[in-house]
Amino acid sequence: QVQLVQSGGGSVQAGGSLKLSCTAPESMFNECDIGWHRQAPGKERELVSSVSSDGTARLSDSVKGRFTISRDKDKNTLYLQMNSLKTEDTAVYFCATEGEALFRCLGTWCSCGNHYRGQGTQVTVSS
Repeated sequence: QVQLVQSGGGSVQAGGSLKLSCTAPESMFNECDIGWHRQAPGKERELVSSVSSDGTARLSDSVKGRFTISRDKDKNTLYLQMNSLKTEDTAVYFCATEGEALFRCLGTWCSCGNHYRGQGTQVTVSS
C-alpha cells in the first residue's frame, strides 16, 4: 500500500501556530510534487501550498506571509508551518502527490498523478 503519513494539527486560538508533517516513501518523496490541501465544510478543496520535486515552493494568496512549506530530504518529510492562524483556516488538511512523474513502488512504477494522499488531519482555529 502506497501512502503518506501525516502528523500534527489540532486546535488553537486565532493568532496561534501549528505545524503539520507529511512523510512519504523515499522514491515518492524524491520524484513527486507534493501539496498541502484543505477542505472545510461547505467549501471547495483548496491547494494551500506545494513543493515540486526540485524544491520549488508555492503558497496560495490566502496563506502567503503566514504559512511556510519546507521539506527534510533526510527524513522524506514535508512540513507546513502555520502561523497567525485565522478562524477561516479551520479545515481538514491533507498532503497529496501531484504531477505526472513516475516513482518506484510495490516493485513497479507508480504515477504521482494518482494523487496518493495522507490520512488528513483536523485543524481548528477558534476566535
